[in-house]
Amino acid sequence: MSSTIALPSVIRLHPQDGVVIARIPLTPGTEVAPGISVGERRIPPGHKVAIRPHAKGEPIRRYGQIIGFATDAIEPGAWVHTHNCEMGDFARDYAWGQDAKPTDYVDVPASFMGIRRADGRVATRNYIGIITSVNCSAHVAELIARQFEKNPITGDDPLSPWANVDGVVALTHKTGCGMTMDEPLRLLRRTLAGFARHANFSHVIAIGLGCEVNQLAPMLEEQRLTGRLRSMDIQDSGARATVMKGIDFVKEVLTESNTAKREAVPASELCVALQCGGSDGYSGITANPALGAASDLLVRHGGTVILSESPETYGAEHLLTRRATSREVGQKLVDVMHWWEDYTARQGAEMNANPSPGNKAGGLTTILEKSLGAMAKAGTTNLVDVYRYAEPVTAKGFVFMDTPGYDPVGATGQVAGGANLVCFTTGRGSVFGMKPAPSIKLATNTTMYDRLSEDMDINCGTVLTGGESVQECGQRIFDLMLRTASGEPTKSEALGFGAQEFAPWMLGATM
Repeated sequence: MSSTIALPSVIRLHPQDGVVIARIPLTPGTEVAPGISVGERRIPPGHKVAIRPHAKGEPIRRYGQIIGFATDAIEPGAWVHTHNCEMGDFARDYAWGQDAKPTDYVDVPASFMGIRRADGRVATRNYIGIITSVNCSAHVAELIARQFEKNPITGDDPLSPWANVDGVVALTHKTGCGMTMDEPLRLLRRTLAGFARHANFSHVIAIGLGCEVNQLAPMLEEQRLTGRLRSMDIQDSGARATVMKGIDFVKEVLTESNTAKREAVPASELCVALQCGGSDGYSGITANPALGAASDLLVRHGGTVILSESPETYGAEHLLTRRATSREVGQKLVDVMHWWEDYTARQGAEMNANPSPGNKAGGLTTILEKSLGAMAKAGTTNLVDVYRYAEPVTAKGFVFMDTPGYDPVGATGQVAGGANLVCFTTGRGSVFGMKPAPSIKLATNTTMYDRLSEDMDINCGTVLTGGESVQECGQRIFDLMLRTASGEPTKSEALGFGAQEFAPWMLGATM
């Protein structure tokens, strides 16, 4: 979309803000507020410029919320970033449930063309999966999957006779042994079980080595994995024989898997993982709020959205506790943040650390600033529950899952929890997929979208240029959610992303 509207060179997000955001590069002398011009330093796009003086130690606000504190006196017109702004402690008012309100459900819910499984669950894709108990079985799993890959040169496709099967995917990882048999092992098993049960897999092979800590038989019994799953240990017959058995199993189930047919199902069957990575100063202005608008739409249609990345919610959790349906739900979130404070302290790190180098280059100064923008993905509806990493998500509405901030690890937990679609915002240009769930990529700015148009599904930079409102962009995202869930391929799927990004959270020491 395009617009001829004359737009200001800066964006002020809240009347209480002492900074504005550069819409374009700001040269010295550019007026940013009445009587206030940029000083001697050029301001990059997406970065902040002060519009009033700040004394040393004074809070700096964006979105009307504290994002940090001035480390030196800041004059109007000055660039505000890591050289003069840092995190600090401040009181948070949890105001349990103060902003919770009844959900305004739609009268006639939308629908999409999904795959109804025999147990009633709905899939958005139809894969055959291969999971591994340990890194030692990774290569065997990949050898099996390769036998069913389309040849990129000749175009030969071994799966062409089974048009309703989306592929055979091997999900490998770097752990499974050299680990303690307590929480690290329980977390890994919960993650693997979540993928083994996932509605987007019609059948699953579980491959172990035979001598690892994460033994297949105890895992399958503990997680009650039966039915459509076939297990095999390499040490029972050797690598080559295991590969052949795996290939034979896939061939055996292809015809049954191919019987999957799409039918109209309500949008309430969608469970969407909300992710952001490679963020910039526009993430909290364009793509994240637009995804939040789409999230609100999905919740109003009866669906589920999962916000995660606990370290990137830290410092803004008090805004979510206000939306909790009960104090108990809100307290679960606060307990998650306290766990992370203790965990990072044991690792010699701090939760108040700055964002990544790419985030800083994009204009984000503190983790709190990133958190405030990141949580916009979850819209405005009530927080109905909080889940552990990879725990099955059963609630409808907006929920939170405890995960690290690293995108592949976070998304792995969300999909293990049952997400059958991923929406991923990025300002710097993260490329990503998470099989078996399709991933929609949302660009925060037009410049990056044009540069990476083969990787990005939607340009939310139109919000920045005045081409559409946040709500209009959110409607576009919601519509694409439904089309993608109905089988329309995403840009990352076209490039084959999604298997290598599988990354279970590795807790504890490697022994």
